[in-house]
Amino acid sequence: MKLITRYDLASKSEDELHGLYHTVFNALVQSAPQSADRRNALASLENISRELNQRCGNQ
Repeated sequence: MKLITRYDLASKSEDELHGLYHTVFNALVQSAPQSADRRNALASLENISRELNQRCGNQ
């Protein structure tokens, strides 16, 4: 799995971010423990969460 950065997320709508969160979460569940895919999925989920939280705080 490719790491999804905050830069990648900036142009996405909130609906797209929520959909992406679910997609990445499912990829995390299917990843092998201690794999690069798992690390990237965890970091991507954190980035998506931060982007969503920032947007909620700015409204």
